[in-house]
Amino acid sequence: MLVLSLSVTRLNATNFGQCLARVQNGDFGTGKIGATDNHGNVLEDVAQATGLTYGLCIKACGPGQQPFEWLVFSQQFSSWLLPWLALISQLPFGPKDRLDNLESVLLTVGSPMLAAYSLALTVLNGRWIARRFSKHNYPNVRNAVRVLSSLQQAPLRVTNENALLASLIVLPHNSEWWRELIEWLAYPHTWSISAVSSIAWVVTAYIFTVIDSFMGDLTQTINAHGQGSVGSLWLWLLPIVIGWLQLSPKCDEARVRSAVERANKIAYAATDIHPVLVQELTEQRAIYLGFSEEDEDDDVLRRDERVTAPIYNYARFLPWVQAVEEVSGIFKVVSDHYHLHRSVDSGIEWVAMTDRGSGHCSKVHERNRVGNVSQVVGYCLDPGGGATRSRWGPDTFSRIAIASALAFLLQWGTVGAAFLSVYLTPTTGEQVSTLFWTVNTDELNIAGLGCRSASYLLYGVLSTIIWSMLVTSSFLTHYVSTSHFHRDKHLRQSKRNRSCLQIFSSSYWYSAPRHLAIVLRRLAKVLATFNAIWIVVTCVFQFANFFDRCYCNSSVFGRRKVGVQRY
Repeated sequence: MLVLSLSVTRLNATNFGQCLARVQNGDFGTGKIGATDNHGNVLEDVAQATGLTYGLCIKACGPGQQPFEWLVFSQQFSSWLLPWLALISQLPFGPKDRLDNLESVLLTVGSPMLAAYSLALTVLNGRWIARRFSKHNYPNVRNAVRVLSSLQQAPLRVTNENALLASLIVLPHNSEWWRELIEWLAYPHTWSISAVSSIAWVVTAYIFTVIDSFMGDLTQTINAHGQGSVGSLWLWLLPIVIGWLQLSPKCDEARVRSAVERANKIAYAATDIHPVLVQELTEQRAIYLGFSEEDEDDDVLRRDERVTAPIYNYARFLPWVQAVEEVSGIFKVVSDHYHLHRSVDSGIEWVAMTDRGSGHCSKVHERNRVGNVSQVVGYCLDPGGGATRSRWGPDTFSRIAIASALAFLLQWGTVGAAFLSVYLTPTTGEQVSTLFWTVNTDELNIAGLGCRSASYLLYGVLSTIIWSMLVTSSFLTHYVSTSHFHRDKHLRQSKRNRSCLQIFSSSYWYSAPRHLAIVLRRLAKVLATFNAIWIVVTCVFQFANFFDRCYCNSSVFGRRKVGVQRY
């Protein structure tokens, strides 16, 4: 419909070449009527004019656009924009709901900074957890790193209720749980022939764009179709797709859910007598996925955490760090006991196992890892009481700062380059069909904020705003989720023991951030949808000569009415 409406405008289109010829012939008068040279200086001799002021352009040519050319449009669209749109299909999806998949696409295109931020966080988290657990020496440490890293795309939940997490880490019966979960999560979302073909297509198109900018005529290089600027505008998508293909995120909701549920069927828990399957004791699990929250408030507040598309890793970052820290804390304590040769059951003497190759103690004997539930709980308690954990987790803000800087550089290094290439382009007519004059490249010094550059700038600014709103929302969500008011399930029953002022204060500091987090998230998604549509429409307008009109070519948007339509 958009292309059809643009093609209809051909009937009322403007031929700028004829306009300039009429001005040079004196049809609109002589003297300083608004005819200019290459520098924008108004000329006395209209016959020497190479440009028009905005007022004269409107008078001579009207407000219409350059004629729509289907052949040019189809060639430009298929060569410079279609490959990038096709590359979007290589982004990792995973949610069962198709609307969630569509939403992840709109968020990616609407905010490249958010997409880059989530990717950078995922990479940094993988490195952080490897370093964090490298200090521990206990069975299944490496398996724990792989499992927790693989579950970055899922709403990871951890609990030590009924000594479930302690049993999962300490008991030798659960070694199979770790191995099997890794195996069931080992499905690839990685390189394929279609992915390589899509990447090769956009790389080739961009290389041709660069070659054209050097090999082509200057007047064709700065034409209205702006293939060079469009290539730079979408260039951010290439490292995003390649990055996710390399990481191979586990984001298939059905497969991840199935893998964790299958593994939990073989999980054991310590009892007063002997270890038994957890499913025989309780419906609770040590490590599980919170796809369905019991609390209705949580269901709305933490919605984005449950969408497995990797772009939502920004929302899962803080809860994931908190879960990892809980697992790491227990591994640290049991690792310390291992170094001191302490068995879970203090009545069992330490059984040393020697590595035949090195002659050193390399692993813990199974006899040293068994005991009743009270012994397992005591074995996992820090003798020193343990340091108070931060609400936000260790090294959190440094990773956020690095991920934000990388995302900023990627977005503004591409979108910013596209903006500058158009902004610094002189305010020429930029239409191929009327480039019949001689232009001195040393004189191309008139630039300004026009329709094209303003569109690019708006896209980049909105992308940054969307990122900041969603990251802020994730912080507020985590704050509310970890607040004492939220955790107190018996608050209503305890109200009679608290003063009205205390109740009001606690309720305010809970409800205000909660509502603000939800509002920011929803508003950001509306902006992302608009921004994604906006940038595609902008490219279509550019290829369809929509911006080839007096207002845009004179950069009136930035120069007001002193802009010059150059020819």
